[in-house]
Amino acid sequence: MRSEKSALLCLAMLFLVYALGMTSAAAADTVRLGVLKFGTVNWELDTIKHYQLDEKHGINVDIRFFAGEDATNVAMMAGDVDIIVSDWLWVSRQRSAGEDLTFVPYSSAVGAIMVPDKSPIRSLEDLKGKKLGVAGGPLDKSWLLIQGLAKKAFAVDLATESNVVYGAPPLLAEKALQGELDAVLNFWNFAARLEANGFRRLLGANDAARALGASGTTSAIGYIFHEKWARAHPQAIAGFIKASREAKTLLATSNDDWQRLAPVIKATGRELDVLRDRYREGIPKGTIEQQQADATRLYGVLAELGGPKLVGPARILAPGTFWGEE
Repeated sequence: MRSEKSALLCLAMLFLVYALGMTSAAAADTVRLGVLKFGTVNWELDTIKHYQLDEKHGINVDIRFFAGEDATNVAMMAGDVDIIVSDWLWVSRQRSAGEDLTFVPYSSAVGAIMVPDKSPIRSLEDLKGKKLGVAGGPLDKSWLLIQGLAKKAFAVDLATESNVVYGAPPLLAEKALQGELDAVLNFWNFAARLEANGFRRLLGANDAARALGASGTTSAIGYIFHEKWARAHPQAIAGFIKASREAKTLLATSNDDWQRLAPVIKATGRELDVLRDRYREGIPKGTIEQQQADATRLYGVLAELGGPKLVGPARILAPGTFWGEE
């Protein structure tokens, strides 16, 4: 009889533990995150999932992959995802059009002009008449900033005085390695891979931004969501931001985690080390207020360089572009 009671008690305790687990799982907010399948943000998301940092902070991050940035933007506007990754310029343009999107900094890592280590090119002025690959298209922010600095410092119009070739980042990186380009302006991760394979950095877009008025290193991209959603799910957005920052702390301090991520990054040896170091340089610094102040100054520069095609009709950064309720 005693053993039967003990068995029933154990069964009841197991049921209670199961019920509590189910209640906890049900209470956790699911955050639907739309990202590019091969984007660098996946390194952070992999870290969050590996260490269950989302669960630690009371949420479940549901990662949904998309083929391109336009697809993630459409999914966000249609309400199919809660958070995407994009830049504050797009957020500001959408806010100016009446949308309630807002931005939390993710990374300040941006593109750079890379040249072969033994190249005679030493400054932007030396790019005159050279074959220059540019990733991202004519309105890419890094390209506009570097053009602006070339005009200011050397009175050189790179768009007309260089032989500019636009193309996809991986294609331009390959052409640079094959010696078909004198220089290439590529996204930060492709620039880092080139750096690990015999190229040197001529100038980064952040260097150009500081020369044109930014006081620090402005975050280039961030996590974007609707204010209405964030206010309706305060624990979800707070938990996600905490999980993201904890993952960044791990990636900033643990070399072992980069070895674990090597198959995801598809890099080893020196290439992995350079990607790690450049990623760490891009972890946002400073307060949200400082970030927004720099973005405001930079917006004015970009509005002059890119005009309405880049920023739309608004001449100033839309208030509320940076999420201030963390």
